[in-house]
Amino acid sequence: MIVSLSGKILDLEEGMVVIDVGGVGYGVEASQTTLQQLPSAGSEVSLKIYHHITDNDQRLFGFVEPLEKRLFEKLLTVKGIGPKGALTILSGHPYPDLLEIIVSGQTARLSSVPGIGAKTAERIVLELRDKLGQVEMPQAGAVKASGSPNDEVLSALEALGYPKKKVAGALQELAGSANPPTETSSWIKQALVILNR
Repeated sequence: MIVSLSGKILDLEEGMVVIDVGGVGYGVEASQTTLQQLPSAGSEVSLKIYHHITDNDQRLFGFVEPLEKRLFEKLLTVKGIGPKGALTILSGHPYPDLLEIIVSGQTARLSSVPGIGAKTAERIVLELRDKLGQVEMPQAGAVKASGSPNDEVLSALEALGYPKKKVAGALQELAGSANPPTETSSWIKQALVILNR
């Protein structure tokens, strides 16, 4: 199974990047978010890969950021969502926004993605919010008075696969910054920036 690819970009197509690895060209499907992060053709690139294998097909899906790959894999666990649908959702909402949309239950924003109806959006929120430890996004003022994040932030980031020690370090760094976040969604977004440095 292919889990990563490093090589030279041969071509950037609609929804796909072709990477030359040792003389072999691999067609890797990717979200708009990932494609916009890639350098131009001829440049070196390294992508995390989700290798989708069925009885009659094999497809590669590439990601620059580990979090986007994790969200992609979590979307695949939702009934009725295949790799193409998961990629469409990630193209419609960049992964930091998508995390916030899911944990805060914004089904209307999810259903605004072409091909994702209201029922599918509800199913995604219901199933993934549960997989993220039933995290809820409290309103402003939910952060503790001491300026530290609440447990929901820690739970959400741990549920995405980040080690507790790294999450705690990122949150500690944010808490000690000149302008610590005041809302849960901001804590999550800014912590992701630190964790993905």
